[in-house]
Amino acid sequence: MAELSGKRVVVGVTGGVAAYKAAELVRLLVKAGALVDVALTQSGGRFVGAPTFQALSGRPVWTDLWDARPDNGMAHIDLTRGAAACVIAPATADFIAKLAHGFADDLLSTLCLARDCPLLVAPAMNRQMWEKPATQRNVAQLRSDGIAILGPASGEQACGEEGLGRMLEAADIFEELVGSLQPKRLAGRRVLLTAGPTFEAIDPVRGITNPSSGRMGFALARAFRDAGAAVTLVAGPVELAAPRGVRRVDAVSAEEMRAAVLDALPGQHIFVGVAAVADYRPAGAAAHKIKKSAAPLTLQLEPTRDILAEVAARADAPFCVGFAAESRDLAAYARRKLEEKKLRLVVGNLIQDGLGGETNAVTLFDAAGEHPLPLGDKLNVARDIVSHIADMIDPCTV
Repeated sequence: MAELSGKRVVVGVTGGVAAYKAAELVRLLVKAGALVDVALTQSGGRFVGAPTFQALSGRPVWTDLWDARPDNGMAHIDLTRGAAACVIAPATADFIAKLAHGFADDLLSTLCLARDCPLLVAPAMNRQMWEKPATQRNVAQLRSDGIAILGPASGEQACGEEGLGRMLEAADIFEELVGSLQPKRLAGRRVLLTAGPTFEAIDPVRGITNPSSGRMGFALARAFRDAGAAVTLVAGPVELAAPRGVRRVDAVSAEEMRAAVLDALPGQHIFVGVAAVADYRPAGAAAHKIKKSAAPLTLQLEPTRDILAEVAARADAPFCVGFAAESRDLAAYARRKLEEKKLRLVVGNLIQDGLGGETNAVTLFDAAGEHPLPLGDKLNVARDIVSHIADMIDPCTV
C-alpha cells in the first residue's frame, strides 16, 4: 500500500492475550512496505516474545528504557522522531491509565509521552474493566488529548465472557492507521451520500432490484471520513459494515431512501448520489403473495422520484455529485446527466468495469472536461474522487 511504503511505524505491545494480534499487525505493516519498530513491555513479552516480533519486522525489538544501542542513550526520544505514527495494540486498562495521567515508568509509556507523531490506541480488556467509570474517564481524556481510540469491538473474550473490550482485528487496525494518515482536506465539511441498490416490492416475497454491491459507496464514505469530513451514509439493502465513525441510515425502497436523504440534508456541504436507485417501481404492491399460474403476469410500473435531481434543484443545494453507470456511450450520457441535473461532478463508469466487483475504472466529468482515473481497487478510486472534489471545493487546500 503506497501510503505506508518507506514510512516508519512504532507498534507498542502491552500485556494482554490480544498481543497475538499485534504480530499479525506487524506482518501487515511490513507487507505494505512500512519500517516497523516494536516496543514491547515486560508484560507484553509474557504473551508474545521479542524474537517473534523481530522475525516479523526484520528489525530489533525495543524493551528497555535503558537500552544502550542509541548513541545518545535515548531510545524513548529517538523511536518516535520521524515516525509516521505510533500504535498501541493491545492497550490494557493499566496502560491507558498511564497515558491519561502522563506516567512514564517504562520505555513504551515514556516514548508515548515524548512522541512527536500521532498516537493510536487499540484497547483490549475484560468487558467489566472497559465499562468501569475509571476506564471511561481515562479514554475520554485520551480523546480530549487528540489520541485516536480504535475500538474496542464486542464479542467473545478470552475469559469466556461476551461484551465490549475485545481488541479490533489486525486488519481493522491497519485500515484505521492508513486512514489516519490521509490528508484532512475536508475537515469541518459534512457529507451525505447514498449507496447500494433499492428494492421495490411486487408482493411480500418478490421485488425489483439490481446487482449493486454498495462497495463503491461504502468506499467513498470511508474516503470522505479519512479526509476529515463528518459523513452520513444512507444505505440500501447490502451486507456491508459501515466504516467506523460514519453515521449510517438504512433504507430499502427508493421512497425510503429519498425520505432519509431529505431528512439528513440540512447543513450538508456535499451530497453524493452513489446508490443505484430503481428508476421504476410497481404501481401497487400486492398485499399477499402472487400465486404462480400458467397465465402471463403483467406488472404496471411507475417512475420513482429522482433523488439527486431533487436535491440539486434546491435553492440551498450542496455540492452535488452524481454517478453514471452505463453499458455504452458513457461520455454522452454522463455529460447529459451533468448538464440536465445541474451537477458539479459526474463519476462515470461502464457497467462491465466495476458493477458489483472489487475494482473499478471511472472517468470524472465536470465543467473543466473529462478526467479518467486508472483501474484500481474501489478504496483507492474513492480516495482519488474525494481528492478531485476537494480540489474543486478549495483548490488551495493541501
